[in-house]
Amino acid sequence: MKAQPDYSIYLVTDDGCLQGRALIDCVREALEGGVTLVQYRAKTASSAEMYAEALQLKALCDSFNVPLIINDRLDIAMAVGAAGVHLGQDDLPCAAARKILGEDYIIGVSAHNPAEAKAALQSGADYLGCGAVFGTATKADVKKLGTDGLAAICKAKGLPVVGIGGVTADNYREVRAAGADGAAIVSGILAQPDISATVRAIAKVSQEFAK
Repeated sequence: MKAQPDYSIYLVTDDGCLQGRALIDCVREALEGGVTLVQYRAKTASSAEMYAEALQLKALCDSFNVPLIINDRLDIAMAVGAAGVHLGQDDLPCAAARKILGEDYIIGVSAHNPAEAKAALQSGADYLGCGAVFGTATKADVKKLGTDGLAAICKAKGLPVVGIGGVTADNYREVRAAGADGAAIVSGILAQPDISATVRAIAKVSQEFAK
């Protein structure tokens, strides 16, 4: 049985947040600050570009003993030896991904309501990414879930739940207080001038919820 990672501070990459900085450098700063899980998301990159960048990120994450998750792409995850994949509602179904990847890979599924959360649980997901909690600039078509909606999913979860969408150091506590096991953060980390300091501030709040 694979071990569940620490979902408390889950960094999701987005090249649009880097403000001219190199992704690898920004992720390194985030890891130095205390990020516990990294998801590589690159919607516009070619397969060759994704593979090369994912290899770099895998080596970096390994040096911090932090798992790397790949967004959408099972082939890239397998090629670089990542810990798992994260799938949206329009991606390959979780059950089909599990047949390909086997039981050793972590599979996360996006869920925007209790029905989708239940379906993900039944199809063999390892964790849920639920949002958008506060709205999001990175996915304009995603409806706002709110902390009440997040709390409703957390109460009936059966799986680790990660809140995503507009999460920052200022509202991270609200996500955890709703019952989530952690928060997936994009611009709330990567767009900040001092990435490590931002993550340390989030980590300090996270300690309040440590079991």
